[in-house]
Amino acid sequence: MKGISREDVRHLAWLAKIELSAQEEETLSKQMADILNYFKILDKIDTKSIEPAYHVREVKNVFRPDEPRKANPDEILKLAPAKKGRYVKAPKIV
Repeated sequence: MKGISREDVRHLAWLAKIELSAQEEETLSKQMADILNYFKILDKIDTKSIEPAYHVREVKNVFRPDEPRKANPDEILKLAPAKKGRYVKAPKIV
């Protein structure tokens, strides 16, 4: 497998909107190549007899019962970051 070039790292940095020095590009190029080489080693492991694990632990969604209740506008307004009278104040959008 070919290594990760500095141009690849530069492109990834551009996508992530970060600036890297030439030294950081070189370092990351080597580190990313090492990571991909490690995946090559993992690809060689025989996993045919191992069942896929979607979660390490058994995970279930826990939902509260959905019960309708009457809204209290005064309680809702207390949560607003800015208000004017009985209205929520929002920034002007043009």
